[in-house]
Amino acid sequence: MGALMRAFDWHAHPLGNPEHWPESLKNNIRLLLNSGFPMFIWWSEELFMFHNDAYLPALGNKHPAALGAKARVMWAEIWDDLGVVVDNILRGGDPFFADALPLTLERKGFPEETYWTFSYSPAFNDNGSVNGIFCACTEVTNTVLNQRRLKSLKEVSEEMTQLQTMEQASQRTCNLLYQNKEDIPFCAIYLLNNTVTTATLLGKAGNIADAALPATINLANKQEHWALTDELALQQMAIVDCAHVAPHNLPDNEINIRIKQAAVLPIMRPGQNQAIGLFITGISPKLVYNAEYRGYHALLAGQMAISITSVQAREELARQQQVLKEVFQQAPVGITILRGPNHRIDLANPGICEMWGREAEEVLGIPVIEALPEVADQGIMQLLDGVFTTGEAYIANELPVQLERQGELETLYFNFIYHPLRDSQGLIQGVIAVAIDISQQVKYRQSIEALNEELLITNADLDNFVYAASHDLKTPILNIEGLIMALVEDLPEAVLQTDDVTKVIDLIKASVRRFKRTVTDLSEVAKIQRQAGQDISQLNIAETVAEVRLDFESQITASGAQIETDFAPDGVIQFSAKNLRSIIYNLLSNALKYRAPVRKPYIIIKTETTPEYVMLLVQDNGLGMDMSQERKIFSMFSRLHDHVEGTGVGLYIVKRIVENAGGFIQVESTVGTGTTFRIYFKR
Repeated sequence: MGALMRAFDWHAHPLGNPEHWPESLKNNIRLLLNSGFPMFIWWSEELFMFHNDAYLPALGNKHPAALGAKARVMWAEIWDDLGVVVDNILRGGDPFFADALPLTLERKGFPEETYWTFSYSPAFNDNGSVNGIFCACTEVTNTVLNQRRLKSLKEVSEEMTQLQTMEQASQRTCNLLYQNKEDIPFCAIYLLNNTVTTATLLGKAGNIADAALPATINLANKQEHWALTDELALQQMAIVDCAHVAPHNLPDNEINIRIKQAAVLPIMRPGQNQAIGLFITGISPKLVYNAEYRGYHALLAGQMAISITSVQAREELARQQQVLKEVFQQAPVGITILRGPNHRIDLANPGICEMWGREAEEVLGIPVIEALPEVADQGIMQLLDGVFTTGEAYIANELPVQLERQGELETLYFNFIYHPLRDSQGLIQGVIAVAIDISQQVKYRQSIEALNEELLITNADLDNFVYAASHDLKTPILNIEGLIMALVEDLPEAVLQTDDVTKVIDLIKASVRRFKRTVTDLSEVAKIQRQAGQDISQLNIAETVAEVRLDFESQITASGAQIETDFAPDGVIQFSAKNLRSIIYNLLSNALKYRAPVRKPYIIIKTETTPEYVMLLVQDNGLGMDMSQERKIFSMFSRLHDHVEGTGVGLYIVKRIVENAGGFIQVESTVGTGTTFRIYFKR
């Protein structure tokens, strides 16, 4: 600017030769030319313009004509806003300061929305009188635009977590975005069908003709609106002409300018190269569509992708919950879900309501103690509290419970499981109860026991429950498995490919597998008592170990396990072949399953003999167990390590088999070092 000023023909200018200018003007010009901050001087009553290089971006295409020009003429488009301030200062008024003042400038060939922080101060002549305006200024347009765009992004993000349907989410998003109508003069959200042949309008906002945003768009028709087919093929943002469909739709009190362009952005499924929707938004004719503006639109499309997939997941989860609820309603056992520490009844199927002697409408939404006040002193609440607090399941067998029937207390007997209900983070949210009313069976057995003393010594506490669980639960779990398979077959392929749906289906399938495995293990437990003394033959322990080891060959290889064996030559026992194999299988399985992650498994299997017993030793260098919980090691459904699948039945079965055959089992273990089992078989 210094060079331009020196080359300027001032002799033809009203200010004349610079040699005759006031020293104050020349000093001020020298000051601003040597400043890196945007500054200008408007001199004399005519307000002739002088400015530095840093001020040139503010001028835009007004440069270089602005030098020496009259400010009133050069800034005619904003003089209604600034002229009063300038005239006041020239008359001796106070300086003026503005922070982020909006000004519509004509500096790039169109009326541009801008924001400025600046101060107007009087510029003095040599005699000390006011003879112009001195200004230091900075453009804060990007800051203001970024703040309002971040605000709209935040509002959309926060609002979407509350909505349950795609229509609600899409329309609410458009409404929120149109609150920032300076950046989003109109907008629309379309959702694609699974074959990407049709786009369906789910939300729109702004002053735009309805014909421009039809309810459905045939993407195969290249003559359709917005040229969507091309954009889908590219899967990237595109700018399209919309002057023929967009009316004069800037906010009220704005210059009447027709919107000429719109951005069409594919909404991509997060983490996948797949379009699931389209975001169409008008581009403000008062702003340059620069990287920041495009980035704002891209962030909006990304947020919409997250919101859409989240809402779709919630819709699908709600649908699956409804399906599961229907399954529970049809289950031939009593099922209830109790939530929170006060055990509020969240679900109660017809089976459990029949057991309670209550209608569902009487009990839903209220705590168990209010729905069934008669159980207050029967220990039920303490059992529920224990499961909710510890996270350990509780299994009851033939538990007598007094329930009110027709105004009188009646003793009923139930087999049931209280199992903790956990959320996705593993936090306990409530208790799931599955119950079977076995009152008739118990009462019948009790009548038989009065006649037959031998039945008094049977282990009804376990056998009856296991029998009921292994038989009565097989059919419903198979029904549930079939329903889940049918559900998966009916789901659209696109839904099946979503991470959330895949995760839910895998969790359901895993739960069914665990349930089936538990029922199978329970069946094995039942067989132990009923088949004691059967299938007895002379067995060589070393041969059985070799057979079982073949079953684990792939696991042994994969883990790099080393197995050392040392069998006594007379390690022969009279025993059930199936039961011996079950014992060795369980012990070797545990040694491999609960291996330490920091070292390869090292397992010792050997036998020793005494006059009364053949001792089988299985020793590993795995995770080890806390012996303070020794009583739980051989308890049914008790597990000391939960990081791998299992039912907690294996060691219980081993102990029952050994003890039924007159032997016993010992265990030694140190956490972090390993475990040693010694099985003593009677010779």
